[in-house]
Amino acid sequence: MKKLFILLAFTFSLFITNAQQNKTAAWENIYRGSATKINDLVHTKLDVHFDYDKSWLYGKAWITLHPHFYSTDSLTLDAKGMDIKEVSIIKGTDKKPLRYTYDSLQLRITLDKLYTADEKYTIYISYTSKPNEQKTHGSAAITDTKGLYFINPKGEIKDKPTEIWTQGETECNSVWMPTIDKPDQKSTEEIYMTVPSKYVTLSNGLLISQTPNSDGTRTDYWKLDLPHAPYLFFMGVGDYAIVKDKYKDKEVSYYVEKQYESVARKIFGNTPEMIGFYEKILGVPYQWPKYSQIVGRDFVSGAMENTTATLHQESAYQNARELTDGNSWEEVIAHELFHHWFGDLVTTESWSNITVNESFADYSEYLWDEYKYGKDVADEHNRDAMDGYLKNADAPKKDLVRFYYGDKEDVFDVVSYNKGGCILHMLRNYVGDSAFYKSLNLYLTTNKFKTGEADQLRLAFEEVTGEDMNWFWNQWYYGSGHPILTISYSYDARNTAYVYIKQKQQSAQPFTLPIAIDLYVGKDKIRKKVWIKNWADTFVFHLNALPDLINVDADKILLCQKTDNKTAANYIFQYKNAPNYLDRLEALNYFDSTSMPQLALGLTDKYAGLRTLTINKLAAQKSPPNETVIEDIEKMAGTEKDKKAKAAAILFLVQTGKPTYLNIYTKNVTDSSYTVAGAALQGLTALKPDKAYDLAKQYSADAKGALGDAVTAILIKNAKEEDIDIVADHYNALPPGQDKYDMTKTFCDYLSKIKDTEKIKKSIDYVISFSQAIPAQYRVFTDKKIKAALDKIGDAKGQEIKDYITTNFKFNTP
Repeated sequence: MKKLFILLAFTFSLFITNAQQNKTAAWENIYRGSATKINDLVHTKLDVHFDYDKSWLYGKAWITLHPHFYSTDSLTLDAKGMDIKEVSIIKGTDKKPLRYTYDSLQLRITLDKLYTADEKYTIYISYTSKPNEQKTHGSAAITDTKGLYFINPKGEIKDKPTEIWTQGETECNSVWMPTIDKPDQKSTEEIYMTVPSKYVTLSNGLLISQTPNSDGTRTDYWKLDLPHAPYLFFMGVGDYAIVKDKYKDKEVSYYVEKQYESVARKIFGNTPEMIGFYEKILGVPYQWPKYSQIVGRDFVSGAMENTTATLHQESAYQNARELTDGNSWEEVIAHELFHHWFGDLVTTESWSNITVNESFADYSEYLWDEYKYGKDVADEHNRDAMDGYLKNADAPKKDLVRFYYGDKEDVFDVVSYNKGGCILHMLRNYVGDSAFYKSLNLYLTTNKFKTGEADQLRLAFEEVTGEDMNWFWNQWYYGSGHPILTISYSYDARNTAYVYIKQKQQSAQPFTLPIAIDLYVGKDKIRKKVWIKNWADTFVFHLNALPDLINVDADKILLCQKTDNKTAANYIFQYKNAPNYLDRLEALNYFDSTSMPQLALGLTDKYAGLRTLTINKLAAQKSPPNETVIEDIEKMAGTEKDKKAKAAAILFLVQTGKPTYLNIYTKNVTDSSYTVAGAALQGLTALKPDKAYDLAKQYSADAKGALGDAVTAILIKNAKEEDIDIVADHYNALPPGQDKYDMTKTFCDYLSKIKDTEKIKKSIDYVISFSQAIPAQYRVFTDKKIKAALDKIGDAKGQEIKDYITTNFKFNTP
């Protein structure tokens, strides 16, 4: 599961009051271990067809099981909100009815006899699934838990496709199929799906056959002979183009809406290379018979690693212009693929141990970036992930392996993802690449097609390295928080350097931190490996001369907060000589905070991300830089190859307000990159507002990203009735997140100036739909502001609009 909605949650978590965070709940005393196994799934066969008018599924299930160890004469299956028509046991070619009770959540079946562990039996169930009648709740990562979703099933929404897709994690597939819906169960699978013949289907494993029916439907038969967890079962149905690719002799395919068929390979086309890369570093071949990816409308999370059939939300769709700025979805693609080793092949035995799924998938993004685009790109990604964790006020209170939580959905958070990925990065640095990957290989091969937990991972590392690793696991996996360090330095006349490191976090014990310290004397670098173990440590180094720089945590791998008391001269030397992205970033941040002219060094950094950051920092300073720096940025606006850095340079020039840059804006407003074109349009807005308005109207049919934002801002500023459809459609198309939240007030102010009542109502619906997409635990804060923005429309437009808002906007609290 990729955590796109978690990103939204990071922002809104800043609103949570200390009183809310510190509230004690009953769940804090409830231990969440692995589910007890009484019966084990062996095989699941399903025969389903869909009622599009009712959004129902009519299903038949044949479920083969055996007792786990102890003999049993009963079976409990998860089956949420179903109508149960028949429950029988298969005896040869006959069915024998069984007694059962059903409470709308679990089906308790009395078997026909006492079965021993070596006896298999098959249960037959006929049922109807009614997912829209489920009372569900979601989380920051997974916003709904209906399991089965009918998207525009009657075709009533213009320009929106009719689709069906499922979402099983955590325990939601039992809404549409009876099963033991726990991650420590595994089953092989067959699914017969009957659908209108105009649609294609996707499920786990291979498509074995397609049979036309006389009523205009078709039955597709999918089969997976390898066992996987129930939450990974998947069905997808829709009017898709299937773009075929391959890896070695295995099918790789991309299911996309037909307007995206031409760019499907540009979005997903690195997948075969990713499979090869992950196979190489892990030493474990991709085990599954194929790999498909499908994009679903209105998906309730970012993406989901259903075995051989990953589902992505529609944000994966990008046109050719968007892709000129880079594939914004590539790390998600890598994340879900890596789950086919960590999550699908070896599955967490309980949600408490979700780190063995999600932390690895999170870190796989770093590994792919490092391999494909270089260490600077990967290190920037790791830093962003670390910042996401550090900025979350509640995160340091949570263990990575979490046996106490309110709801299983709660573990899909910044700790399991971001912090877990950073911990793996530290572990890799400590043991070295060879031991790291050999340990992962051992963990995977020992536990393949079974389950895993954090201690099994520890045992694999201990077997490979020959070292007791409890010290690492205890503080990082079974502990909470992170080190908060203060670093200072002193020197004496004998060229002896002293490094003082204090740990300031509130924890029972100090962290144990093995790190490298690099000492630079001129062009010479000396590396010392040390262990931080105490609340206060002093490290003494005898040198031939006073060092130009002492670089603590020289590999820049620590998950920590730190105050590093280096001098300006140290940071200048560090920027010019230390090799890592974070070395240069730290120096640039220091130059920025102290208003040093050396900040301009970043304009020529080898990495475009730091060039962009430097321009943005220069633009944000109170005093403008000198003319030489401005000239350098002007040159970048003309010659910079990276589109985002080029756009940043143009926006800097816009901020100066100088008409001399008009030609730059005019030239770049037609750039293939939305980011560059959007920046240039902002420049024209300042100098030629009438021309900018005309261009905004002209470009509105093909305006996404920064260009879409610029077009919308211009149209809102002009506040013309004729532009309402363009503005409203742009707002509605924005993905849920901070940008959309920030735009909501401006959008509502614009609506208060519009006369068309029906279009105002339609636009209000867009705002309300966005508010409902925000996870419930954050709506207690966001609803008030969104409602206040809507009320201003009502105040301006009168009672009819006031009543419409009151009727349709519903407050929601967690």
